[in-house]
Parts: sequence; C-alpha cells; structure tokens
Amino acid sequence: MKIKGTQLFVKALVAEGVDTLFAYPGGMAIDLFDALYGETDFRVVLPRHEQGLIHAADGYARATGKTGVCLVTSGPGATNLVTGIATANYDSVPLVCFTGQVPTNLIGNDAFQEVDIVGICRNICKYAVTVRRREDLGRIIKEAFYIARTGKPGPVLVDLPKDVQNALGPDEYPSEVSIRGYKPSTGVHMGQLKKAAAMLESAKRPLFLLGGGVNIAGAGKQMTALAERLGVPAVTTIMGKGALPADHPLYIGNMGMHGNVAANTAVSECDLLFSIGTRFNDRITGKIEEFAKGAKIVHIDIDAASISRNIVVDVPIVADAREAIEKLSEIALPPKHAEGWAERLQALKAQTPLTMEGKGKLNPQDIMAAINEAYPEAIFTTDVGQNQMWATQFLQLRGESRLLTSGGLGTMGYGLPAAIGAKLGRPEMPVVSISGDGGFQMNEQELATAVCEELPVTIVILNNSYLGNVRQWQEMFYGGRYSCTCLRKRKSCAQWCSSPTAGCPPYVPDFVKLAASYGIEGIRVTDRGQLSDAFARAKANAKAPTLIECIIDREIDILPMVPGGNALSDMVTQYKKEGK
Repeated sequence: MKIKGTQLFVKALVAEGVDTLFAYPGGMAIDLFDALYGETDFRVVLPRHEQGLIHAADGYARATGKTGVCLVTSGPGATNLVTGIATANYDSVPLVCFTGQVPTNLIGNDAFQEVDIVGICRNICKYAVTVRRREDLGRIIKEAFYIARTGKPGPVLVDLPKDVQNALGPDEYPSEVSIRGYKPSTGVHMGQLKKAAAMLESAKRPLFLLGGGVNIAGAGKQMTALAERLGVPAVTTIMGKGALPADHPLYIGNMGMHGNVAANTAVSECDLLFSIGTRFNDRITGKIEEFAKGAKIVHIDIDAASISRNIVVDVPIVADAREAIEKLSEIALPPKHAEGWAERLQALKAQTPLTMEGKGKLNPQDIMAAINEAYPEAIFTTDVGQNQMWATQFLQLRGESRLLTSGGLGTMGYGLPAAIGAKLGRPEMPVVSISGDGGFQMNEQELATAVCEELPVTIVILNNSYLGNVRQWQEMFYGGRYSCTCLRKRKSCAQWCSSPTAGCPPYVPDFVKLAASYGIEGIRVTDRGQLSDAFARAKANAKAPTLIECIIDREIDILPMVPGGNALSDMVTQYKKEGK
C-alpha cells in the first residue's frame, strides 16, 4: 500500500512513541499540519515563536529523558531554530527537528522562504539531512531518532521538501537501524576502569568531579551510593548540579567561575580528580596550567573527542556515565589513606558559606531560600546570567528535583519556554522558571503558550533593571562604564552613566501589568517578608501560570568569582565599586 509522505511522517512519530510535538505552521509545512489534523495519538503544542518552540522541546527532553520533537516551516521558521539547536548540541539534549522545505526542483533557486538549513546547522547539530526521495523518508526519520538518542545525545535536523511530503511511497516504517560509520560506543573498558579504581584506593585526597553527563545518564542515585560506599567527596559543574543531593555530607558544592570556596579549593588541592561526564570547559578550569595542578586525572565521558581536548588526563575512559559508575561500584575499594580529607572540606565549606547579607530589603539568596521552602521537589529552569548563577549557588536540589539550564551556549530566553516543555512532559512535578528581567523579555511571548496549555508554572523574575552579568563585568573590569546594559535608559537620559539614581526613568515593561494582559496573576515582591505569600498564591493557581517579579538591588553582584584566565585559587570573594 502506498501513502503520502505526510502520512508516513505521522505514522513515524507514533511508532517512535512521541507524545508531544512542538509545532508552528507555514507554507512549506502546511501539508504536514493537514496530516496532523485530528491526530489523537500525541499532543500538538503551538508556541508563539520558533525559538520558544525549540527551547520548549529541549526542556521537555531534559525533564523526561525522552527525545524532544519539533516541526516548523522553511526559511525564517527554520532559521529561528538555530539558537535552540546549538543550545541542545552543547548540552547533549536529544532533539529531532523537522523543517519544511521548498520542492526539490526549486532548491538552490532562491525560492520564496528557501534557505539551506542543513548547511547552516551542520556544525551545530549531531546530524542534518535533506530528504531527497520519498522512498528514503521512513529510513531517514528512523535514523534521526536513533542518532539523536544514542551515544552522546544531541539534536538532529531533517529537512522535508514539499514534493517529498506529498509524494506517494511505501507505507512501511523500519523497525531497525543500521548506519554504516555510526556505531556508538557501548560497554566499559574494564582494564582502564580497574586502573582508575586502583588510583582511587591509593589516593590521599581523592575527589569526584561530576558533570552534566551524570544527570543525562540518570545516574544520580548510583553516583550517590558509590560516593557513600567509598567515602569520597564530590563537587559538580553547573550542569552536574543535583548528581548528589544538595544536603549530602559528601557534596562540597559547585566549582568553577562562580563556584564556592570549598569546591574550588578541593579541586586545587586534590591528588586524584575522578571526573565523570564533563567537557572541562573554560568556565570550569580557569587557567589551564593551574587546574588540579598536583592531581592525577581520570576522565570518563561518552564522547571520545572530549577527553584530553582541554585538559590532558592520565586515565581516559570512553563510556556512558551510568554504566561506568555501576561497573566501578563493583570493583572499587575505599581509599586507604584519605582520613580526614572529606571532613576538612566540609569544615571549609562551613567556614566559607555562600552568603549575601546586607544587600537591601530583598536579595537573591532570600528568593532562592523561599523557593527551596515552597518547592522541596521541583523542576527548575533558568535563563542565563546572574539569575542562573544565583540559582546554581542557592537552590537545594533534593529528591526528584532537576535543574534545566543552558550551560554550554549560555542562551538567554531559555528559562520560560523550557519550563513550559518540562511541565508538559512532567505534569505531576511543580515547575519553577527563574529569569532575569533581560532574559525574560527575549521569549516573554511564551506566556501565551503557558496560558493556552493551562500550565501552572511559577515564573520568577529577578529584576535589577540591568543586564546584570555584563554590568558586573563593566563594574569590575571596565571602570564602571555601563555601556548598553541599563534597561531603564531612554533617549532623554544622559548619553552615558555609571550609576543608578532615584531620578532614573521607570522600568519598561511593567511585568505585573504584562501578566494581567495575558489574563494571569502578577505579583510584585519588594521585601523578603512578602515571598512566602507570593509562592503560596502561585501554588494555588492550578491551571494557569503565575508571574512573580522580585525587585532586587540594581548593582548586586554574583560572588565568588574567578576572573577569566585566572586560576581557581584566585577567587574574588569581596568587591566594592570605587566611590561607593
């Protein structure tokens, strides 16, 4: 029996177990949307912008562990996916992105809304392909899902020309995949793992460094059990946060540019750094020559290309984090000579706590503490900038809690749409989106999506009237010259300024009124005493989002901080702007 390509597309999604499709229609995808009409085997969600759409698919994938799937039209519809594809690629998120395309006979002729989206995305995704023949459609879709979720997960783009969509062809959808040249690594090299286990046993100051790969593999419980059995302390990257419970006695905290003193000290002083699922990027390592200078380094990662790329390691192991942790648990013995090491790090953590005392009526630590109290277990999403760093410093991830954030690309505008995707994928879990006032405005239109999908997402905006992270760098390293970071600045203001005053123009927009325009509750919080009531009201809204705007000090900084190019030991823990 022969069916249209559009019909096979729908059949393929059902066969792949897709339950949610994030989709935005257009001319070169209209036939696919016609085939979706009346479909009941999965849900079709209509966001308000293609970038919001792909971030929602990303949040869905991270929250569920499934493959996120999205569909857009050609031209601008496709190019609006680019930032989201790069975001997912950096953070190893499995996505399959379908784009409409002009008919094959028009490709290369500068047809209306034609772009070479495969060429554009080839270097920022795991695989990109244009389907040129109807008989290849089923095989290519099957391969796309397989590639996206196997090995190191990542986004795959499938470009669908309009004539291929409408052409008749076989109705069979493949049940198996065989791709010559793509054979994801499976298993663990036991010889290397035994060597690493022996190094653990003999180390005096061993330390686990846990990255996002541990969370992607769903290996948090196994990792916690391993750390407990061995008595070895652990630090995390931002993406690895949650691999051990925040209140676990062996968890020292986040390390890196905005890591805590104890975690960065642990990395600098350990004699064995046992790293799992991290790329060792510059935000983690600081000055490479000084990174874990006196330590032997074990590196477990599913991506062979990530090993010894930035940091040369002593024992490389290419493996899935969960499988490696489980195998290590079978053979590893507790260190023989590490007495007092974990206790010393915990004592240092207690002596140098992260704190923001004396920062006005309301500060980010207050806000995160209130979130921790109101949401003991939740999925948290963030935007990028100071809000992200404060969330990683002060949120307490416990139980089934997860933190979804753009780690590698650092994408503003990610938080709200990712929260929408997470809530669609995990409706039983509370979902809290944390944004700065700048990042929130990049995809604030997705409030409409949350309203239309009746999603009780709590949206927290930390409003300091600045693009805060860049402003902080300007304050600390550029003489306080606030160039294009003040979000209150108007044409009538002085051309340049370096400090807010009481005479600054009012903020635009009024977020509470913006919430009202979407028919949802907006709450402005200016004092820490108002936080508990605000979150209680948000939790009472069972079928709609709630927006909570928190007004914080305009020049509040994120500390500690390791300035770019410095060693982890060169942390700035206090800073005062000249003249203040």
